[in-house]
Amino acid sequence: MTDTIRFDAHIGGSWTGSSALIDVREPSDWDNVIARVPALTADVVRDGLATARKGARLWADTNALTRGQILFKTAAILRDRSAELATLLARENGKTLAEATGEVAKSAEFFEFYGGLARLPYGDLIHDARPNTTTTVRHEPVGVVLAITPWNDPLLTPARKLAPALAAGNAVVLKPASNTPAIALELTRALLDAGLPSEAITTVTGKAGEIADAIIESTEIDAITFTGSTRVGLDLQRKVAGRNVRIQCEMGGKNAAIVLADADLELAAQTVAAAGFGQAGQRCTATSRVLVESSVKDAFIKRLVAIADSMTLGPSLARDTVVGPLISRDQQSEVIGHVARARAEGATVVTGGDTGEGSTLERGCYVVPTVIDCDSADVSIWRDEVFGPVVAVLAVSSLQEAIELANASDYGLSSALFTTNLAATDVFLRDIETGQAAVNLPTSGWDVHHPFGGFKLSGSPYKEQGLEALGFYTRTKTCAVRSV
Repeated sequence: MTDTIRFDAHIGGSWTGSSALIDVREPSDWDNVIARVPALTADVVRDGLATARKGARLWADTNALTRGQILFKTAAILRDRSAELATLLARENGKTLAEATGEVAKSAEFFEFYGGLARLPYGDLIHDARPNTTTTVRHEPVGVVLAITPWNDPLLTPARKLAPALAAGNAVVLKPASNTPAIALELTRALLDAGLPSEAITTVTGKAGEIADAIIESTEIDAITFTGSTRVGLDLQRKVAGRNVRIQCEMGGKNAAIVLADADLELAAQTVAAAGFGQAGQRCTATSRVLVESSVKDAFIKRLVAIADSMTLGPSLARDTVVGPLISRDQQSEVIGHVARARAEGATVVTGGDTGEGSTLERGCYVVPTVIDCDSADVSIWRDEVFGPVVAVLAVSSLQEAIELANASDYGLSSALFTTNLAATDVFLRDIETGQAAVNLPTSGWDVHHPFGGFKLSGSPYKEQGLEALGFYTRTKTCAVRSV
């Protein structure tokens, strides 16, 4: 047991506490409460959102170069505090210390990238048929952006949303997941320490069932960016239907990797293992399905199983841990349930599929890296998002069959092909129906300047990351001036 840290929310331009609190538990040792955050009420949230509107006006009027400097300083603060932030993140989320350290660094890169955009052009000069008329196109902030973020990347996802939103001149209302609110509050602290006006950032904590409607229904909100489950994302879209509120959703995935007979099987197995079992499989871009040409299926599974069995399962801060715990007991039970259902439907659990042995693993929310051999695509494990360290494998006869099976999904987030054939690469990149497609690379691991987002039920049309992200956070104004 360790001391429990008490955090305040940031609302109405100041740090705000509450007598009602939410316990933040450590997935590596579920009985350990590492932090407590305010369980704000709907009335407190409503009162605080008016400040965000004032913050939007103040921040939009701030010189863009000054905004960029503040984002650069935020990145520097994140890097300076990397050790303590990574430790908090690892303890709160359960990912390994190495994964958490990488997340802090990547989060800093978002603020550096968008901070640098302040010196780029922000509009266009266009021709006009009217005499003596000059016409320009300007890109302005939309106003107040609500960012709803998940627990699986609790620092990176807020950084992915806040950096472009703030660079464009918007105020942000951040609602982090209740499992991982502490690291989001530390990000808020870093922004304020960097010089962001206190009215421009509102970070609310509380139970979604009690405060979500108060935020979503507020007339102070101009745009909503959401990352989370498909079920919640679709419900959010329904709630704002008919209102002049733009919405961006990054939702679920059932990402497929295709392994052809000519592939480097060792590279394929190592890459799939890293993408499927890293972060305990709790990534929207994690590899969860593998379609392997029949002639090399057994050889591929043998390699994948060997890697899975070699991965050390343990507490997030242990030096030798490769795969940490899942986020909660509920998530652990859900993943184990998926595996049990697959076994009942006739699939073969080649390795893993349980919570591990020993007192250390019993105290946490662990699931052993799991490989499942599927005889057909009719089993539920092949269709349903598991969000755990589980990889299902299916034999196919050709690239065409593999692409058809990969596309036969409600999701379309990310995919990968392993081959040494250039013609196969061209066919795959042309025909696969996912927002990200990679060859001889993992389904996860995109950089901050690469546009990111899925097709079908994996996401809405607006992309995140890169220059394309700014399209969601800005509105376009056409201006004409006639000289007289």
